[in-house]
Amino acid sequence: MSLVGRSVTVRVPATSANLGPGFDTLGLALSVYDEVTVTVRDEPGATVEVIGVGDGEVATDETNLVVSSMAYAFHALGQAVPGVDVVARNVIPHGRGLGSSGAAVVAGIVAAKGLLDGVVDVDSSTLLRIATELEGHPDNVAPALFGGLTIAWVEPTGPQHKKLLVHRGVAPLVFVPQHTLSTKLARSLQPEHVPHSDAVFNLSRSALLIAALTQSPELLFAGTEDKLHQDYRASAMPETHRLVLALRAHGFAAVVSGAGPSILVLADGPGERLEAAELVARESDTEWDALYLAVDVKGATLS
Repeated sequence: MSLVGRSVTVRVPATSANLGPGFDTLGLALSVYDEVTVTVRDEPGATVEVIGVGDGEVATDETNLVVSSMAYAFHALGQAVPGVDVVARNVIPHGRGLGSSGAAVVAGIVAAKGLLDGVVDVDSSTLLRIATELEGHPDNVAPALFGGLTIAWVEPTGPQHKKLLVHRGVAPLVFVPQHTLSTKLARSLQPEHVPHSDAVFNLSRSALLIAALTQSPELLFAGTEDKLHQDYRASAMPETHRLVLALRAHGFAAVVSGAGPSILVLADGPGERLEAAELVARESDTEWDALYLAVDVKGATLS
């Protein structure tokens, strides 16, 4: 069956991983979206038009992450890779801990699924497996694919996830700085071994955070405490670290978003969210964009 002329549009949410104690395990989908339209053409290769974030910076040929992820998915599904024209309307900030690379990976593989509709059946576990192979870990791609709060883990048979609905009282607020941070650099600062007491501490807080996010938002502050990764990475993002400490000193459930340098505040209601924004405006000498967001419940959508 020829795919020439087929066109799909994928909408993918930003994500915030770790959420404090849930290192490489917990992820949250947020209401900021990249939208990618892929059209199959009758010539090999790829063209990419980038509108918005990344315009003039990201690749516009076959090496573009959306295109290479789509090609990987086609190969994984045993199908020939078609030539494509891609239009990427990007809003998710790059290099700031909001899952932009995971969103690009998900956009590519979900586009492949859409283009192969009627040719190959692709279930959710296959999507997660392919996305994890490309991204290296499932904590960002799981919420990008499925929405909501996700717990991701890896079995011998492959990556798994559980999606949970977040309590409607939880009001996410993200502070995005002008500067970026390499995820590779942030991970390089993480020690291979941590004290037993710190591991136990994070286990308890991760369990508590699930309860706080799904049932009891008043427990968000205690549930977002962490001893496994944020302090180790502080030297790479001193202003982020300082503001997280300032926010927490005033009782706000603030954490580093993903590998940083953005900050995620899980506020208990819109009033608390506004107070956190006012505090950052007072405390910081540098510019931070405050994003008043909702939890995305759908994940990647295809049209």
